[in-house]
Amino acid sequence: MKAEKPVRLMVLNPGHFHAGLVLKYAYDKVDPVVHIYAPDGRELERFLTLIDRFNTRPEHPTHWVPEVYRGDDYLEKMLQEKPGNVMVVAGNNRRKIEYIRRAIEAGIHVLADKPMIIDPDSFIVLKDALALAEHQGLIVDDIMTERHEITSILQRALSQIPDLFGELVAGSPEEPAISKESVHYFSKIAAGQPLVRPAWFFDVKQQGEGIVDVSTHLADLIMWQVFPEEPIDYQNPNDGVEVISARRWDTPLTRSQFKKVTHETTYPDYLASSVENDSILSVAANGAFVFKVRGVHCKISV
Repeated sequence: MKAEKPVRLMVLNPGHFHAGLVLKYAYDKVDPVVHIYAPDGRELERFLTLIDRFNTRPEHPTHWVPEVYRGDDYLEKMLQEKPGNVMVVAGNNRRKIEYIRRAIEAGIHVLADKPMIIDPDSFIVLKDALALAEHQGLIVDDIMTERHEITSILQRALSQIPDLFGELVAGSPEEPAISKESVHYFSKIAAGQPLVRPAWFFDVKQQGEGIVDVSTHLADLIMWQVFPEEPIDYQNPNDGVEVISARRWDTPLTRSQFKKVTHETTYPDYLASSVENDSILSVAANGAFVFKVRGVHCKISV
């Protein structure tokens, strides 16, 4: 009889390809049976297709065995059956903090992509959920961290060599000491295939604006590189965390561009308020802000 693997995955409503990338490789301590709970539809089918591509590729194939529950009560069903001990969640962000909180309350570890929250009202919920997770000894972590990317690792290492880098200056709001910028594309290749975006990806009330999404990576990298191994507490006056300025702007999409990346022929009703002249969709996908931590001025642009 084989020993039980210590990590047993449950994937909840995988509407974003990040959920699939968790399964890109096999891991010795992760059970190959993956329990998936989701509403029936295109997003689930795309996720299952991605798993199948990983399982059948010529080089380094995986051996995942998906066990799927299809139904609108997917969250309650997962909590009721609880066949795993780690929940993977990457998809529509509108209910993500609810999924995270409910999983923690049920004693389940959480691997979530960013952003975990997309509006200020959800921040207190996240704080309470993380405090409960710590009390229960549970892990709640971001699965898409850039800290493990080799250029980030090298940049951090080189910046810690005074003879090479010198010393980091304090900078100013006009000339920050450190600036990070990321360019993301609506149309892109993921796992070797053109990425199909769900229509809700373009609704900031479901996906979130660019300033709360991709910028999560950049803010984390700044803290990690400038203050290595030093926790930052935004509530501690000595850490001096202050947002100085922020702005956002739209990316316009034509109807044909929207169709190309979503395979949808019409705009859904929830995007109507963002459509001009029944043609151009404006998405608040861009943002930039300047902030200060321990006297060091930083800038993030996405």
